[in-house]
Amino acid sequence: MEIIRFDDLKSEPWRNGGGVTRQIAGHSGAASGQGDASKHDWDWRVSIAEVSKAGDFSPFPGMERVLTVVEGELLLLTVDGAEHPLEKYRAFRFSGEASTTCALPTGDVRNLNVITRAGKYKGFTSIIELSKKRAHPLFAGQLGVLLQGQAAAAAGSEAGAATGTAGPGPVALDRYDAVVGSDSGSPEILGRGFLAVVSIDEVTG
Repeated sequence: MEIIRFDDLKSEPWRNGGGVTRQIAGHSGAASGQGDASKHDWDWRVSIAEVSKAGDFSPFPGMERVLTVVEGELLLLTVDGAEHPLEKYRAFRFSGEASTTCALPTGDVRNLNVITRAGKYKGFTSIIELSKKRAHPLFAGQLGVLLQGQAAAAAGSEAGAATGTAGPGPVALDRYDAVVGSDSGSPEILGRGFLAVVSIDEVTG
């Protein structure tokens, strides 16, 4: 079971000085978090951005974005001249090459960003409410990011059944920690609060 601790992630400032970003995961050139992300030498990435100033978003030609406000009340996004008020936990999909600016009518926000190369990958973000009675599994191609509350991750029951041994005990998660999904003994999340489930699907056909 792989857990990505938010506190261990490197903070990178935006080029326009409007905020900072921490990359949770990525594929290809930026998978290790190294290199100049502005070169777009990657196929997808998942990150959390802290937005402290109104201004322009960096363009991502050939990419598709899914943005979700995860902290703060409201982000006012203008995409190619159309205004979109984004409330907390409402995922919004738009083109990475669109002319995009933001305003902060209620103060600073944090956004969960999923950016994928159009035609190659498709990203999805779902917000679920956790339960202490029913675990939420995470499968291959998924990331679970704890947004709020108290929760723990444990190896799925299938892993123990396959090996005839008990799996490791639950591991407590802090806010914005991410759990990497797997089809082999899928990790399970239990607790109270809200979890973002990010799915990255490869486009076929």
